[in-house]
Amino acid sequence: MIALLPFGLLCLLSLVLAWIDIRHGIIPDWLNLAIAGLGLSKALIVDGPPFALEAACEGAAIGATFWLLRRLYFAFRKIQGLGLGDVKFLAAAGIWVGVTGLPMLLLVAVFSSAGRVAKRSGGKLQRLSLSSRGGEVASFPVVVGGRASLRTSLTACPPPGCGSSRVMTS
Repeated sequence: MIALLPFGLLCLLSLVLAWIDIRHGIIPDWLNLAIAGLGLSKALIVDGPPFALEAACEGAAIGATFWLLRRLYFAFRKIQGLGLGDVKFLAAAGIWVGVTGLPMLLLVAVFSSAGRVAKRSGGKLQRLSLSSRGGEVASFPVVVGGRASLRTSLTACPPPGCGSSRVMTS
């Protein structure tokens, strides 16, 4: 029962995050902090201090990795490929899914995003490129391998007419 409360709160925070991101194209820091704090609290209360420390370290490592990838992408392409809100969200989600759940989180994100892009393009094949402008990040709870805790997924897709360079027709 005690494990269901964090799950319900994460679902609620995920819906708020998705709604704000769809409407405004941003992920507020307070939401990322709430998701991270909830994940750490859940790990501490349900699994104990060693597991909470492990979850915090994994979240930090995931966040640092994606921050570095963001910097490298900008160095090579001279455009932002991933917003800082997305990086912070991945770090917060990393607390929930851990390093072992990250591949599934990204796989679900890619397929969710590709489905939304195909729907918006009328089924036409389009080249995809990452951009931090006008994206939507919707979080949905999903069960993946790894730890026996809640898993989340990330989808990214620009809203129509936002001028985003994430979806480019060739």
